[in-house]
Amino acid sequence: MADLILKDVAKSYGDVNVLNDINLDIKTGELIVFVGPSGCGKSTLLRMVAGLEKISGGTFTIDGQVMNDVPPSQRGIAMVFQTYALYPHMTVRDNMAFALNIAGKSKAEIDEAVNGAAEKLQLKEYLDRLPKALSGGQRQRVAIGRAIVRDPKVYLFDEPLSNLDAALRVATRIEIAQLKEQMPDSTMIYVTHDQVEAMTLASRIVVLANKGIAQVGTPLELYERPNSEFVAQFIGSPQMNLLAGEIVETGAQTRVQTDQGGGTIVSDYPSNADDQGARVRVGIRPEDMVVTDSADFAYEGKVAITEALGEVTLLYFEAATGQDPVIGKRPGVHSDDRHKTLRMSAPPEKVHVFRDGVSLHYR
Repeated sequence: MADLILKDVAKSYGDVNVLNDINLDIKTGELIVFVGPSGCGKSTLLRMVAGLEKISGGTFTIDGQVMNDVPPSQRGIAMVFQTYALYPHMTVRDNMAFALNIAGKSKAEIDEAVNGAAEKLQLKEYLDRLPKALSGGQRQRVAIGRAIVRDPKVYLFDEPLSNLDAALRVATRIEIAQLKEQMPDSTMIYVTHDQVEAMTLASRIVVLANKGIAQVGTPLELYERPNSEFVAQFIGSPQMNLLAGEIVETGAQTRVQTDQGGGTIVSDYPSNADDQGARVRVGIRPEDMVVTDSADFAYEGKVAITEALGEVTLLYFEAATGQDPVIGKRPGVHSDDRHKTLRMSAPPEKVHVFRDGVSLHYR
C-alpha cells in the first residue's frame, strides 16, 4: 500500500533545467504511465522516484514520509529495467532470489516468495534454466519476478518492452495487465513511448512536455478531451488532423469555417462573443472523419494515397508544400477512393477547437 505525492518537484543539471513544477498525486493501486516525446524527462522523473537521480527542488513523499534524501534501498521500491539486467551465470530461481539472499531471508521465506512469483508469471517450469535459454519475453518476466519477490511498496517499469519484437510486446503487455489484476493494491509507475501500452495499461496517463506535465487523465479522457494541440496530436495514431480556420458563430456550439476546402463545421465546444472572428485550429481524429455531401463539412480534398489494412482503410489527402496531409480512416476496404475528391465531416462532439494552442473546452 503506497500513496505517492510529488509537489513542485524539479530537476536541474547545473544551469540546465530538465523538469519544473511537477505536481502529481498517485493513489495506492494505480498504474500510472509516463509518456512524452524523446528527451521530455519521463525516465529522469522515474529515476528521481527511485532515488537514482537527486531531486533538485520540491518534495517527494511515500505514505507521508519525505523521500528526497532517503537512499534507494530504503524507499520500498523495485525497478524493472529495459535491459532485464539478469545475472547470466545464475538460474532463474537464483536471479529471483538474489535480493532476498542479500537481505538475509531464510530459505523457507525465499522459496515461498520465488515460487509465488513464478506461479503468477508462469515461470515455474523455467526456474532451473539460465537466462540464455529463455526468450526475450521470458527474460523480462524473470526481471519482473525479481521485483515481485521483494514485495515493494511501488513498482517502477522503465520501458520494459522496448527490446521485444512486435508479437512478444503484445503478449508481455497482456501479461503485465493480468499481473496488475492479480495485485490490485500494488502501485505501479510505467514509462513508455508506446501509445498502445499507455492506453491499454494505465489507470491514468501523465503526458510530459516542455519540462513539465502537459495533462493528466485516464486514457479515454486524454483521447476524447485533450487540453491542448500537443496532447491532441500526441495521443492517438494516426495523429489528430488540425485544420486552420476562423470562428464564425459563437455560443453553446461553435461554428468554424476552415481554410482548407472552405467548409464550415459545428463543434460542441462552447465559445463566447469575444471569440467571434478568432483564428483557431479545428481538430478531428482520422477515425472520426466521415464522407459527406452536406454543406456542413470540415475538409474537401483529393485522395493521394490509400492504405487498405483490412478492417480499415487510411486515406491520405494531397497536401500543400510544408503541410501535413489530412488523414481519414474509413471502416472496411476503400481502395477505390484513391484519386477521388471527397468531402469530410465529423459529428459535433468529435470536433475539437483550439485557440492559441489551448482547447476551448479547458479554458
